[in-house]
Amino acid sequence: MSRTLLEMKNITKLFPGVRALDNVNIDVKEGEVHAIVGENGAGKSTLMNVLSGVYPYGSYEGTITYDGEECRFSKIRDSEKLGIVIIHQELALVPYLTIGENIFLGNERSNASFINWDATFHEADELLRKVGLLENSRTLIKDISVGKQQLVEIAKALGKNVRLLILDEPTASLNDVDSRKLLDLILLLKKEAGITSIIISHKLEEINYVADRITILRDGSTIETLDKAADDISEPRIVRGMVGREMVDRYPQRNVAIGNECFSVSNWTVRHPVFLDRLVVKNASFNVRQGEIVGFAGLMGAGRSELAKSIFGRAYGHYISGTIFKNGAEIALPSIRRAIENGIAYITEDRKGDGLILSESITENITLAKMDKVTSGIFVDKDLERQSALDYRDKLRIKTPSVEQKVGNLSGGNQQKVLVSKWMFTDPDVLFLDEPTRGIDVGAKYEIYTIMNNLAAAGKAVIMISSDLQEVLGMCDRIYVMYEGRIIGELPREEASQEVIMSLILLASKGA
Repeated sequence: MSRTLLEMKNITKLFPGVRALDNVNIDVKEGEVHAIVGENGAGKSTLMNVLSGVYPYGSYEGTITYDGEECRFSKIRDSEKLGIVIIHQELALVPYLTIGENIFLGNERSNASFINWDATFHEADELLRKVGLLENSRTLIKDISVGKQQLVEIAKALGKNVRLLILDEPTASLNDVDSRKLLDLILLLKKEAGITSIIISHKLEEINYVADRITILRDGSTIETLDKAADDISEPRIVRGMVGREMVDRYPQRNVAIGNECFSVSNWTVRHPVFLDRLVVKNASFNVRQGEIVGFAGLMGAGRSELAKSIFGRAYGHYISGTIFKNGAEIALPSIRRAIENGIAYITEDRKGDGLILSESITENITLAKMDKVTSGIFVDKDLERQSALDYRDKLRIKTPSVEQKVGNLSGGNQQKVLVSKWMFTDPDVLFLDEPTRGIDVGAKYEIYTIMNNLAAAGKAVIMISSDLQEVLGMCDRIYVMYEGRIIGELPREEASQEVIMSLILLASKGA
């Protein structure tokens, strides 16, 4: 039996008004892939931040024993010296530096006071080969896909002589193909280099594929650890441990009552905001009806988000052409303000970067996009603003001790509910949801799906963009498929399947 490499005992971590971790215990065997799962707010990322030194010794209670020695890390560099490297969900790469510069940032290959650039790029190329990334290390980070950036992060970890690799939601932004490549790399590093990994993920099918053991957290406490060799680690079994109950249906039932066409886009074309000769969206036309949930499927880079953002007040792109109709009349949306005034809302895929102000309260975030609803003249009616936030907290079941809580202190699922509340507050008729369940747990996903169904039942037109084909198939009445900026197919729910969608994409890739 493998020896224990890591043991965390009785870890307790407090934040203002919140007990994030409550006597958590976990042990990790040398050479295994150990998964940590739980609902948003269960304490998974907090536990890993304690381990890696993001939260220094003294800010938590309990003990960390690594390789037989008790550790008291005061900063990330302390844990990295022992080969513990964490890759966060938000990648820590500098877009306008090269791959090689990023791999050795803070870990430079230098002689005296000078960086040895030949050694930097030579070693970087070697590390890229180890992770299976066929890119030149002199390529800028901004010019490679998110999937490749994840591999750069792993190469960066290998450059620090990693022994224990921590991956927090590593596939959250990846399509199915890139996700499988990344998981296979984790298994390869385990087999060939003996690297131990801890993986946090809400994608339970991936956990089942890659993990040797699984520790389940709930409400900041350890519930149990399951061993793949001896225990049932099926999705229903893991979900029961996570949420404390059986979940019979992944998608809520809905009575579909679709009305008249209320929104359509014709011949929509968008050029890249920097590379003006590149068409990102090419003559796209689609429509949506009242009470309908329409999905957009496609591989990463297909142009789905760019299509939605360019429609929403031209928030993306240059030299945009095409026409938009709402309730049969042509409308112009030259700005985000005009889009909001016309009853259009867009919920971004990047809630932390573009959707929310993490340093501000729930109340201020919810009312931000439609301040005229809570103002009288030039003054904000604070009582009305707070009551509005309380209403949405109750309606969307946002878990928080107070609506004055800073959004940055909430779990990912509750942040997503605040973001949805923000745009529901604008009273939209047409709502774009871009990757609405990315990085949130199965229970929070179900609640977001229920909100979508309720919006459709109220006669709203709901447009969902998602890289999760099962999600698109489970929620949508019609599905548009995109490839390289073009809409290549339209499928009613009863004719859609993963095989049909991928066949359309494969045909388009062959120029058919």
